[in-house]
This record gives sequence, C-alpha cells and structure tokens, in this order.
Amino acid sequence: MKGLPVLSLLLWTCAVYFVGIYLFVGGFLLVRLEVNRTSTCGDVLNPGEEPTDFCRSQPRFRRAVILIIDALKIDFARFDPTKTAPKPYENKLPVLEDTVSSRPSQSRLYPFRADPPTTTMQRIKGFTTGSLPTFVDVGNNFASSAILEDNLIHQLGQMGKRVVFMGDDTWESLFPKKFHRSLPFPSFNVKDLHTVDNGILQHLYTTMVDDDWDILVAHFLGVDHCGHRFGPDHPAMADKLTQMDEVIRSVIDRLQNDTLLVVMGDHGMTDTGDHGGESQKETDAALFIYSPSPIFPGPPSQNEPDVVPQTDLVPTLALLLGIPIPYSSVGQVLLPLFPPHGQTEAAVVGLSQLEALWINAKQVNRFLETYSSMAKDIPPDSLSQLKDEFTRLSSEYLSSIREGRSPSPQLASSLQAYLTSVRDTCRATWARFNPLKMGAGLAILAFACLMCLVLSELSLALIRENEAGLKAPAAVALTAGVCVAAAQLLTQGYVDLVWCLAAGVFSSQLLFLWRACLLNTPMVLKNGTKSPKYARWLTPHRLIVPSLVVPLLRCASLLSDSYVIAEGRVVTFLVFSLALYIPIHLNWDGLLLPPSHDPLKSAGLLPSPALSPSTVRKESSTLLACLGVLIGSLYLSLSFHGCREEQGFCQPSPFLSPLSRLQDTQLKNLHYILSVISLSTYTYLLRHYLCHYGNLNSSGGTVFTARWILPLLSVCLGLHWAVSATPEDSFRNLAELIRLAQLALPRAAFCLLGLGLSLIWLDPLTVFVKTRATASARSSHLPPPRYRASTGISPQAELHHLIPQIYQRMRRSLDDGELCGGGEADNRPAVEAYGLGTVYSAPVLLFSGLLGIGLLLLHPEGMALSFLLLLLEMGAILHMHASSTTLSGLHGAYSGGFNVPWTPVVLWSLAATQFFHATGHLPTFPSIQWGAAFMGFPNGHTGTILPASMVTFNTFASHILFAVGCPLLLFWPLVCEVRGSRGRAYGEEGEDAVMEMRLRENPQQFSSALLQLSTRYLFIHGAQVFSSVCAAAILRRHLMVWKVFAPKLMFEASGFLVSSVFLLIGVTLVLRVDVAVGSWFKRLIPDSSR
Repeated sequence: MKGLPVLSLLLWTCAVYFVGIYLFVGGFLLVRLEVNRTSTCGDVLNPGEEPTDFCRSQPRFRRAVILIIDALKIDFARFDPTKTAPKPYENKLPVLEDTVSSRPSQSRLYPFRADPPTTTMQRIKGFTTGSLPTFVDVGNNFASSAILEDNLIHQLGQMGKRVVFMGDDTWESLFPKKFHRSLPFPSFNVKDLHTVDNGILQHLYTTMVDDDWDILVAHFLGVDHCGHRFGPDHPAMADKLTQMDEVIRSVIDRLQNDTLLVVMGDHGMTDTGDHGGESQKETDAALFIYSPSPIFPGPPSQNEPDVVPQTDLVPTLALLLGIPIPYSSVGQVLLPLFPPHGQTEAAVVGLSQLEALWINAKQVNRFLETYSSMAKDIPPDSLSQLKDEFTRLSSEYLSSIREGRSPSPQLASSLQAYLTSVRDTCRATWARFNPLKMGAGLAILAFACLMCLVLSELSLALIRENEAGLKAPAAVALTAGVCVAAAQLLTQGYVDLVWCLAAGVFSSQLLFLWRACLLNTPMVLKNGTKSPKYARWLTPHRLIVPSLVVPLLRCASLLSDSYVIAEGRVVTFLVFSLALYIPIHLNWDGLLLPPSHDPLKSAGLLPSPALSPSTVRKESSTLLACLGVLIGSLYLSLSFHGCREEQGFCQPSPFLSPLSRLQDTQLKNLHYILSVISLSTYTYLLRHYLCHYGNLNSSGGTVFTARWILPLLSVCLGLHWAVSATPEDSFRNLAELIRLAQLALPRAAFCLLGLGLSLIWLDPLTVFVKTRATASARSSHLPPPRYRASTGISPQAELHHLIPQIYQRMRRSLDDGELCGGGEADNRPAVEAYGLGTVYSAPVLLFSGLLGIGLLLLHPEGMALSFLLLLLEMGAILHMHASSTTLSGLHGAYSGGFNVPWTPVVLWSLAATQFFHATGHLPTFPSIQWGAAFMGFPNGHTGTILPASMVTFNTFASHILFAVGCPLLLFWPLVCEVRGSRGRAYGEEGEDAVMEMRLRENPQQFSSALLQLSTRYLFIHGAQVFSSVCAAAILRRHLMVWKVFAPKLMFEASGFLVSSVFLLIGVTLVLRVDVAVGSWFKRLIPDSSR
C-alpha cells in the first residue's frame, strides 16, 4: 500500500483549507484599532478658567467601594413583595429595594446593560476603559492579557490612589502590578462556589476598617459559578444570593460619608446559567449606587435613564473621584449623580451636570479626532457631521460662559444626544473588514473544494500514475512565496507573511489542477473507443446526484438565519431523507428484491444472478432493519437538543443538566441508572463485535485494551458519575473521601484512555495464529504449511467466516507446496489465523469506541444515552452501506474496486453535524460547556492549552468520532461481504469471502480507495465551511451577522479543523495497521516460500 502519497496529499489538502480559513477570518473578524494614549490632568479644563490642574480640585468622593457580583442579573436584584412563592433566585436581595425606598436621595438601582460578548474578561475591560468590544474579543476569555488602553485603574494609580483588589484573579492578568495590594483567588473552576467569596470575606471588613486604601474592588464569583453548575433555579442560588445580601448590608454599615458604594454585575445569565451571547437575559445586569450622604436630588424621576450602559460607568466614576476620563472611553456621564447647573449647594463640591457633560463631550471629541486620524473606518459623512455638531455645541457653551449668562436648557440634551451619536456611530462602524483578505480566503477555499473533488474522482489514476508527489507544487509554492516577499520588501519595506503564504498556496493549487487536467486517464467505452480525459467525472450526471444534492442544498441554506437557528432538526431530517433514499434507489434499480424466475436463465441462455434469492432477501432484511434502527436513533436523538435564545418556546433537554443539579432523588436515580445502562450497552457492543470476528483471541496490546482497559474505563466513568451526583451536604464524614474520588476517578479514566489508545497504536494487530497439531521437526526443503485464516474461535464462526486464501503471495506459496505433494497427511501443521478478516477494522473501531468513552467523560452524565445512539447510528449506516454494496453485486451491478459511493460518505458527514446538536451543543457561545475544562482538575489549570483542548474535545466530540471512524466505510462492505457478491473479478467461481484481505491483494486500489474516501469526507465538510464563509461575507452588514452567521462560521471552521486532524489520525492508524500486517506476514511465511 502506498501510504506516504496518501498521507502527504491529505496533509496538503488540509493545509490549503487551513490557510483559506485563516485568511478569511483574519479579514472578517472585527478588530478595533486601540489608541494607546493616556489622559492627563491638564486635559480636563473647566471652561473660562485659567489653566489649572483639574486633579487638584476637591472631588465629590474621596473613596469608593466597588463590589462586583459576577452574573448579578437585574432579575436577581428586583424585589416583588406580592410573590408568595418566589423562585430560588427571586426576592433574595431585599437590601437593595429597602435602601432605595427608604433612602431615595442616597441610592439608585438601575438595569446595567453590557455590550456582547458577555464574558467576564471583556466586561471588565468594558467597564474600566469605557470602550466597546469587538466580536473577536470573545476568544480571549481563556487567555486574559494585560489591558494596554487607558483605563480607570491606570488613572487611579497615576493620581496616587491606593487601589486594593480582592477576588477573581482575572484582574491580576488584566492589570499587572497596578494595585496597591491585591488578594487574587483562582476563578475558572465553575464548580467551586465558595473559595473566592470566602477569601474575600476574610479580608473585606478588616480592610474597610483600616485606612490603607482609597479604592476597594471586590469581585465575587459564587453567583456566577452557581449558575454554571446548578442554574439559577436551584436552592444553592438562593443561598448564594442571601449571602450577598448580608455582604451588602455589612458594607453599607461600615461606609463613611465621603465613600461611594457601587454594587454591580458584569453580565447576566440565561435560564440554564450560561452567558457569552447577546440575549437580554445575558446583557442586563444590576447596578446599585449608594452613598451615606445625599447624592441624588430626590426620588427617581421620569428623566432618569431606564437602562445604564456599562460604558457610562467609566466617565461617571472618573469625574466623581476627581480623575481624568480614560482616553478611549465613549461612555457618557450618568447625570442623576451630578447636581443641575446653577443649583449646586455650597456644601456640595464637585461638578454640575452641564460641566460634567462638557468635559465628557470634549474628551470624546478628542478621542474621535485621534482615532479618525489613525484609522479610516468611520464614514467621512458621519465623522464630519459629528465634528460640526461638537463645534456648534462648543461655541454655544463657551460663549455663554464668557458672557456670564446661563446656557439654554436644551444644551444639556444636545450634549447628551451628541455623546449618544458618537457611541452609536462607533458601534456601527467598528467593523474593520479587510475585503482583500476575505476575497483571497474565499478564492483559496473555492479552489480547495475543487481540488478535493478532483482528488476524490481521480484517486486511482493519481496513485497508479505515481502523480501523487507534491515536490512540484511545493517548489512552486516556495517560489511564489519568496517572490511575493521580495516584492513586499521592495515596495513596502517589510514582509507580510500572510500574503506570502496565500501566494504559495494559491500557486500550488493552480499547478495541481493543471497537472490533473494533463493526467492521461483513458477509459474504454462500450463501443471500444477510449474516452477523452475527464469525460467520466466532470459531467452533470455524475455531480448532480441525490447524494450530492442534499449537502449542496444544505450549504445553500446556510445563507438563511432561520435555517441556522433550526439546523439541528433540519439536519436530522436530511439524514432521514438520505437514508430512506438508499432502499428506494435499490428498489428502483430492481436490486432490493430477488429477481423473478426467468426460463432463459435456467436454460443457461442468460447469466445467472450473482447472489441467490435467499441471500438477497437476507441482505434486504438487514438493510431495512438497519434503516429502522437509524430512524429510531434519529427520533430519540432529538431528546438531547439544546435551545437557542431565538427559539422562544423551546425547552432544553433535561439530560443536559448534570445529576448534581437534579433535586428530585427518584429522578436523579432514574437518570443515573439509564446512564449506566447506556454505558454498559456501549461497552458490550464494542466487545461483542470484536469477539464475534475473533479479534479477542490474541495477546497483543489492542486485545488487552479491549479485554481490560475498555471495561475498567467504563467502571471509572460510572463511579465518577455516582460520586459527582452526591450532594455536598450528604455524608459529611466522607466529604474528604468524596473530594478525593472526584479528583482521582477522572484522572484515572484519562490515564486508562491514554494507555489504551497508545497500546492500540503500538500493537494494532488482533490476529491469533492457532496450530492444530504439534509441529514435527522439519527440514528446510519441506514445503510451507497450509494456512487457514478464520475470524472466529467457535466452529460456527469458523465455518461461516473461513478465509481459505490469506493473500495473493501466500496463496501462490501454498499452491506451490501442494504441487510438491504437501498436505496434512505429511504431519505438517495446518495453521488458522483468527481475526485476520477484520484486521483493519477492529483496531479502528476499538480506537473510536475507546475515544468515545473518553469524550463522554467530558459531557454531562445524561449524554451516555446520546453516545449510545451515536454508536447505533454509526453501525446502522455501516451495515446499510455494506448491504447496499452487496445487493449492487446482483446482475453484475457492482462496479469493482473498493470505492465508497457518495451516499454513505454524505450520510456519515451529516451524522457528525446531527450529533453535534444531539450532544447538547449549538453554534452559539453561550452553549459552550465550560465545565468540561475542569473534569479531573477541580482546582483549575496553570496554563490555557489543556482547558481549551478539553472544551474543544467536548464541543466537537461527534466530529472527532465520525472523523476517526471514517475508514470504517471502506472496510465494512468487506467485513460483511457475501460469497460471490463481488463477481468473479477477485477470485474463481465459488470462492469464499476473504473479507479485508482483499485490500492486501490490491494495494493500489486500497490506497486509491482510502484517498478517495478521505477527500470526499473533506469535500463535504469543506463545502460547509465555504458556504458559511460566503454567508458571512455576503451578509456581513446583516442585522443577525454577529448573532447567527459569525458564530456559525466560527463553529463550522473549528469543526472542520478538528475533523481534519482526527481524519488524519484515523488514516494514519490504518497505515500503521497495514505496516503491522505486512510485518506479520513476513514473519509468518518462511523465507523459502517468498
């Protein structure tokens, strides 16, 4: 088998796709230019005064306590006394409502609206810099880097304010060495509800009593972690909110008159406790402001804002504390916190509303001028209009100050409207698309899809003509990259590696397609003439077939936001439709039922059918039974879907919640029993297949994995589920043992998984050689023994799956031995090789199955049944493909070779997408199951690579399993083949089925079939990525682009990357098995017979 050309072509194809995706994403995702300038005290000058230091004037507040309760949504903060039976998260913070109602001049409660993405790091960045985030910022939540833009923490430090921080350690990475004193606690373990909060409470009150601080920031995480672990509707949430209520009361009692208290949430949460998206439940947090001295003119009036944007907190706090507004802030001051112009009492120091608005507008205009001079993404018309408006307002305000008259009442409203217009303009235009990069990425992806199609249709010709080498494309790519780099140096003075890479990849694509067009692949037509090049594959009737029309229609529908929203159910319907097409197509061709009796055939005037009627009926029954299993799996898999925000009446699957969230003990026990039964059935089916085909008789590493590691891994998983479901307040005497088990069991499972996968890779053979008689001493001149290869140890399996010929070379050596008069009568032993007929499929299936259990460990316990359905659907597709191939042998309909048709490949790829949804995932960021990062690591990680990898494995588990198991589509028809189903091209009439040993007899066809299968699978997924890219490019100004199309693009591209990597792993495992089989034959056959 030519393994190196196959692997090199696949690696090159994947690399081309990767470059195309990288180019488009680099030009599409929004990246706002950061202005690295800092405000100074001299910038903030009150109009009409001599230049003075603004920072030296007495601020309204000398101190501030900022309590950040992570995920404090506004619903948690409201109090409704009419509710007699409130939910666990309702009416648990009465201190806020009590304070606002009893002290209206000292406190306010507002909805506090965040800009998406609603992840903690981006929210901290938003309410400290006052800037707006971009879509690409969501990817930085794993790796928080220091904030370089001007921010409140930096300005406070410049002013000599002593900032003390305690809580979420994200602040330490965002503001390194910026705090006077800090007490960070590990934050990313969402199962830990108390470590951060208890750590804060140990120091909060003592710090407030001391005089060694000016600004105190405390970031609590218990509410957010409780939402992630249990959801908001859980008694644990009531306990957490009650604890926060007590904290706020205690802090209020300790405040001094010159201290401002700000209690806020950084974001909200969905009904399942997640966040990250832009739904109102995720963006609307709570903002509570309190001062022991009066700060508001009276009770809330109609002029007060209904919602406060998070960016508005930055200029408000800056002016109240007497520091400059950060340079890049686009927020506007919260006017109720400043007295009206001309009504400032002598006892109250600080700025009036109009003065605060003027300073705010001047700062925003300065930022707008600086930014527009550095970047050209703000439309000139909008920019000119905003500048003219500021000039008009500035002239009106300054003239009134110089003339000593009161400004017009409309001036404050005009300044507010100006600030709102600036923010809206920035939000609408901070979309720095790079059309050139996007176009280059689209072109490379389009040619990559065409290249995949060429590879899949001409795989045999490429292998046979030895044209699979990549030396010429690699040389052309290198030359093109160097030329572009030299041109950049000459014209620009620097080298942009992205364009060098793009030029190299594009030139190699063009060269490959040109060489493919010149490839001589003549084919004999029925009239005896030779067909022209490519007449067989570049035709509509070969490309426009139902099995290809289905994925192409799906790709076209990705331009619809409604389809993307309902994709889970639509893909399930497509799988059902395409599966139903298989028996309908066979019946249309007259292959599903036995042919009717024809006297001409019985007289020998027409050829007899290759399969007997009983065999046809058996295969048809198998196909229809597997279709029933597939339909049942599809129907049950709908019970595991999650819900998007846009699906208003949708209820998420109860199986998505961990057992620890369930409060009903009977329901929890029922879910656990169902999960254990599903896991046991999953393990049993894997072992049953291996045992049935005789793959558990040897003593190799793969067999050891199947016999011991597989069941042990399942036992670890079942025990882990039991321990994780145990409530924390149960078995208090065993609390330490339970915590140890929660740490040890997942790690033991990971170790077993790693050991099992390594053993399969190192020793993949599952062949057992059995000597039926004691070997006598033999001379070197004796002919070789007669070997028989069987797949089962039992007599029934031996009779049913007997393989009399191992492969061509061995068969010739056996024939030579028989001609010399050898036989069992000569006392030479007859050898049977058990498991040889499934020598390729057994390790691939075990590798996929073992990996499936490992991926199940990263999911909630209820997903065990979904993974079992995944295994059943895999088996149903494989058996339907095998039966269809067998039935196609009727009347010589079988086309020869090992090529896998488009239909099973499309089914396989669609099933990967279908089970992406059936394992509770959605192409939205709030649906990411972040808890997978802490499976076995409850105390968090020191780096970001491991947790990011674990979350990736959790999210794309179905893509991983179907990609690794893709070679099974090539092997399964051989495993299930029936005698004579492949005509007489491979053996004589009446020859027994030799199963996967046919691959050894035809190494060229083996290589080409593996290459064709892999490229077809890549083509389907690559076409989906290309269509997602087109949708994002065409609809980049669509209202739903950042809510629907951009996340879909990110998930589709990530899924393709993961699928490509694990498809390469699966193909490499097949090549590893082939090398091991070759070495085994060399050891088995005596030198004299080679």
